Amino acid sequence: MLRTLIGIVGLMVCSALLPAQTKLGVVSFQRALLETAEIKKASAELEAKYKPRQAQIEKVRRELEDLQQKLQSLAGKLTPQAESEMTLQAQRKQRDLQRLSEDLQRDVDEERDEILSKAGQRMREVINKLAEEKGLDVIVEAGTVLYVKSVIDLTEEATAAYDRAHPVK
Repeated sequence: MLRTLIGIVGLMVCSALLPAQTKLGVVSFQRALLETAEIKKASAELEAKYKPRQAQIEKVRRELEDLQQKLQSLAGKLTPQAESEMTLQAQRKQRDLQRLSEDLQRDVDEERDEILSKAGQRMREVINKLAEEKGLDVIVEAGTVLYVKSVIDLTEEATAAYDRAHPVK
């Protein structure tokens, strides 16, 4: 809501300061970026790359669940020492699961952020070039605008221009 309000105020200020013939374009930057062939390919590659680690996490999670169920079903039937050992084993599995999950999340986030940062810079360049080619004075983020005529929405055009400028190999 605040973002929309800021966008509207910004547009009002721009329209007051700029001449009446100002040419305006709108782009949903995130959608344009996420729909590029490069990002789709990178996303699939990330998923494939980290699939074995995700499978390992699932295996540890299942082992932990099995151990916890076993502890519950054998409650009162085990010696205190056996119960203590199983409880410690479950705690170790829980720590392992948490560590593996955090490590995976950190690695995925770092790699994803690097990919998005690089592609985001390229998309900005593509949008700037698109604005120059179309003779636009201002391009605003679609998320800050309440209504946009499809004629000035350049999102799909930005994605297509990006794919032409940076073809996937």
